[in-house]
Amino acid sequence: MDFSSSRQWIQGLWILFGLYWLVSAFKLKKTKRRESWLERLRYVLPLVVASCFLFQGVAQYGWLSVRLVPDTQAMQWIGVLLTAAGVAIAIWARWHLGTNWSGVVTLKEGHELIRTGPYRTVRHPIYTGILLALLGTAVAVGEIRGLLAVMIAWLSFYAKARREESFLSEEFGAGFAEHRQHTGMFLPRFS
Repeated sequence: MDFSSSRQWIQGLWILFGLYWLVSAFKLKKTKRRESWLERLRYVLPLVVASCFLFQGVAQYGWLSVRLVPDTQAMQWIGVLLTAAGVAIAIWARWHLGTNWSGVVTLKEGHELIRTGPYRTVRHPIYTGILLALLGTAVAVGEIRGLLAVMIAWLSFYAKARREESFLSEEFGAGFAEHRQHTGMFLPRFS
Protein backbone atom coordinates (compact mmCIF):
# COMPACT_ATOMS: atom_id res chain seq x y z
CA MET A 1 0.00 0.00 0.00
CA ASP A 2 1.35 3.41 -0.92
CA PHE A 3 -1.37 5.43 0.89
CA SER A 4 -1.51 7.99 -1.89
CA SER A 5 -5.27 7.63 -2.31
CA SER A 6 -8.22 7.93 0.02
CA ARG A 7 -9.22 4.37 -0.88
CA GLN A 8 -5.85 3.05 0.34
CA TRP A 9 -6.20 4.98 3.62
CA ILE A 10 -9.70 3.63 4.23
CA GLN A 11 -8.59 0.09 3.44
CA GLY A 12 -5.62 0.49 5.79
CA LEU A 13 -7.85 1.82 8.59
CA TRP A 14 -10.20 -1.17 8.29
CA ILE A 15 -7.21 -3.54 8.30
CA LEU A 16 -5.89 -1.83 11.46
CA PHE A 17 -9.33 -2.23 13.04
CA GLY A 18 -9.46 -5.93 12.13
CA LEU A 19 -5.94 -6.61 13.39
CA TYR A 20 -6.63 -4.91 16.72
CA TRP A 21 -9.83 -6.94 17.12
CA LEU A 22 -8.02 -10.16 16.30
CA VAL A 23 -5.11 -9.55 18.68
CA SER A 24 -7.30 -8.33 21.54
CA ALA A 25 -9.62 -11.34 21.26
CA PHE A 26 -6.97 -13.69 22.66
CA LYS A 27 -7.29 -12.55 26.26
CA LEU A 28 -10.89 -12.74 27.46
CA LYS A 29 -12.70 -13.86 30.58
CA LYS A 30 -14.52 -17.19 30.51
CA THR A 31 -18.14 -17.05 29.40
CA LYS A 32 -20.87 -17.54 31.99
CA ARG A 33 -23.91 -17.06 29.72
CA ARG A 34 -24.20 -16.75 25.94
CA GLU A 35 -27.00 -16.11 23.49
CA SER A 36 -27.97 -18.90 21.10
CA TRP A 37 -26.63 -19.01 17.56
CA LEU A 38 -30.16 -18.39 16.23
CA GLU A 39 -30.38 -15.19 18.26
CA ARG A 40 -26.99 -14.17 16.92
CA LEU A 41 -28.08 -14.63 13.29
CA ARG A 42 -30.61 -11.82 13.83
CA TYR A 43 -27.83 -9.23 13.79
CA VAL A 44 -25.01 -11.07 11.98
CA LEU A 45 -26.85 -11.66 8.69
CA PRO A 46 -27.75 -7.97 8.24
CA LEU A 47 -24.09 -7.04 8.89
CA VAL A 48 -23.01 -9.45 6.16
CA VAL A 49 -25.48 -7.82 3.76
CA ALA A 50 -24.30 -4.32 4.76
CA SER A 51 -20.68 -5.38 4.24
CA CYS A 52 -21.47 -6.72 0.78
CA PHE A 53 -23.15 -3.44 -0.20
CA LEU A 54 -20.31 -1.31 1.06
CA PHE A 55 -17.15 -3.32 0.41
CA GLN A 56 -17.87 -5.89 -2.27
CA GLY A 57 -19.39 -3.63 -4.89
CA VAL A 58 -22.29 -6.05 -5.43
CA ALA A 59 -24.46 -3.10 -6.42
CA GLN A 60 -22.53 -2.06 -9.50
CA TYR A 61 -25.67 -1.53 -11.51
CA GLY A 62 -29.01 0.14 -11.09
CA TRP A 63 -30.27 2.58 -8.51
CA LEU A 64 -27.87 1.36 -5.77
CA SER A 65 -24.93 2.88 -7.64
CA VAL A 66 -26.54 6.34 -7.96
CA ARG A 67 -24.22 8.95 -6.44
CA LEU A 68 -25.39 10.80 -3.32
CA VAL A 69 -22.10 12.50 -2.53
CA PRO A 70 -20.07 14.49 -5.06
CA ASP A 71 -17.04 12.58 -6.31
CA THR A 72 -14.45 15.14 -5.21
CA GLN A 73 -11.10 14.89 -3.45
CA ALA A 74 -12.53 16.89 -0.53
CA MET A 75 -15.38 14.40 0.00
CA GLN A 76 -12.98 11.46 -0.34
CA TRP A 77 -10.74 12.85 2.43
CA ILE A 78 -13.72 13.74 4.63
CA GLY A 79 -14.64 10.05 4.29
CA VAL A 80 -11.11 9.08 5.39
CA LEU A 81 -11.28 11.39 8.43
CA LEU A 82 -14.68 10.02 9.49
CA THR A 83 -13.46 6.45 9.03
CA ALA A 84 -10.33 7.19 11.08
CA ALA A 85 -12.35 8.85 13.86
CA GLY A 86 -14.74 5.88 13.96
CA VAL A 87 -11.95 3.31 14.08
CA ALA A 88 -10.24 5.30 16.86
CA ILE A 89 -13.45 5.46 18.93
CA ALA A 90 -14.11 1.72 18.47
CA ILE A 91 -10.55 0.80 19.47
CA TRP A 92 -10.66 3.15 22.49
CA ALA A 93 -13.96 1.61 23.61
CA ARG A 94 -12.71 -1.95 23.04
CA TRP A 95 -9.60 -1.18 25.11
CA HIS A 96 -11.78 0.02 28.01
CA LEU A 97 -13.90 -3.15 27.88
CA GLY A 98 -10.78 -5.27 28.21
CA THR A 99 -11.45 -8.91 29.03
CA ASN A 100 -15.23 -8.29 29.32
CA TRP A 101 -15.57 -7.98 25.53
CA SER A 102 -17.17 -10.59 23.31
CA GLY A 103 -18.36 -10.59 19.73
CA VAL A 104 -21.37 -12.58 20.87
CA VAL A 105 -23.86 -11.31 23.45
CA THR A 106 -22.53 -12.88 26.64
CA LEU A 107 -21.96 -12.42 30.32
CA LYS A 108 -18.47 -13.26 31.49
CA GLU A 109 -17.39 -14.79 34.78
CA GLY A 110 -16.66 -11.78 36.99
CA HIS A 111 -18.27 -9.48 34.41
CA GLU A 112 -17.86 -5.80 35.20
CA LEU A 113 -20.08 -2.85 34.28
CA ILE A 114 -17.57 -0.58 32.54
CA ARG A 115 -18.13 3.15 33.12
CA THR A 116 -14.75 4.56 32.10
CA GLY A 117 -13.53 6.17 28.90
CA PRO A 118 -16.28 6.46 26.31
CA TYR A 119 -18.59 4.36 28.53
CA ARG A 120 -19.01 7.40 30.81
CA THR A 121 -21.42 8.92 28.28
CA VAL A 122 -22.29 6.15 25.77
CA ARG A 123 -23.42 2.60 26.54
CA HIS A 124 -22.29 1.11 23.20
CA PRO A 125 -19.37 3.22 21.95
CA ILE A 126 -17.88 0.35 19.93
CA TYR A 127 -21.00 0.40 17.75
CA THR A 128 -20.82 4.20 17.62
CA GLY A 129 -17.25 3.99 16.35
CA ILE A 130 -18.01 1.29 13.81
CA LEU A 131 -21.06 3.20 12.54
CA LEU A 132 -18.99 6.39 12.19
CA ALA A 133 -16.29 4.45 10.33
CA LEU A 134 -18.94 2.92 8.06
CA LEU A 135 -20.41 6.39 7.45
CA GLY A 136 -16.96 7.66 6.50
CA THR A 137 -16.48 4.78 4.11
CA ALA A 138 -19.96 5.39 2.68
CA VAL A 139 -19.12 9.07 2.12
CA ALA A 140 -15.98 8.03 0.23
CA VAL A 141 -17.97 5.48 -1.82
CA GLY A 142 -20.56 8.19 -2.41
CA GLU A 143 -23.34 5.93 -3.67
CA ILE A 144 -26.79 4.97 -2.33
CA ARG A 145 -25.43 1.52 -1.49
CA GLY A 146 -23.15 3.10 1.13
CA LEU A 147 -25.99 4.88 2.89
CA LEU A 148 -28.06 1.70 2.74
CA ALA A 149 -25.17 -0.27 4.28
CA VAL A 150 -24.93 2.21 7.19
CA MET A 151 -28.69 2.03 7.80
CA ILE A 152 -28.65 -1.80 7.80
CA ALA A 153 -25.66 -1.84 10.17
CA TRP A 154 -27.40 0.63 12.51
CA LEU A 155 -30.49 -1.60 12.68
CA SER A 156 -28.31 -4.64 13.33
CA PHE A 157 -26.35 -2.91 16.10
CA TYR A 158 -29.57 -1.60 17.62
CA ALA A 159 -30.96 -5.15 17.85
CA LYS A 160 -27.70 -6.45 19.32
CA ALA A 161 -27.45 -3.55 21.80
CA ARG A 162 -31.00 -4.21 23.03
CA ARG A 163 -30.10 -7.85 23.61
CA GLU A 164 -26.89 -6.88 25.45
CA GLU A 165 -28.83 -4.46 27.62
CA SER A 166 -31.28 -7.17 28.64
CA PHE A 167 -28.32 -9.31 29.79
CA LEU A 168 -26.73 -6.37 31.63
CA SER A 169 -30.05 -5.45 33.30
CA GLU A 170 -30.42 -8.98 34.62
CA GLU A 171 -26.81 -9.05 35.86
CA PHE A 172 -26.44 -5.55 37.32
CA GLY A 173 -30.03 -4.52 38.09
CA ALA A 174 -30.20 -1.05 39.64
CA GLY A 175 -26.56 -0.32 38.76
CA PHE A 176 -27.25 -0.73 35.05
CA ALA A 177 -30.58 1.14 35.32
CA GLU A 178 -28.72 4.11 36.83
CA HIS A 179 -26.06 3.90 34.09
CA ARG A 180 -28.81 3.95 31.43
CA GLN A 181 -30.27 7.15 32.89
CA HIS A 182 -27.00 9.01 32.43
CA THR A 183 -25.81 7.64 29.08
CA GLY A 184 -27.07 7.43 25.53
CA MET A 185 -27.19 4.18 23.60
CA PHE A 186 -24.98 5.28 20.66
CA LEU A 187 -24.56 9.03 21.25
CA PRO A 188 -23.68 10.86 24.47
CA ARG A 189 -26.49 12.10 26.65
CA PHE A 190 -25.66 15.53 28.04
CA SER A 191 -28.32 16.17 30.66
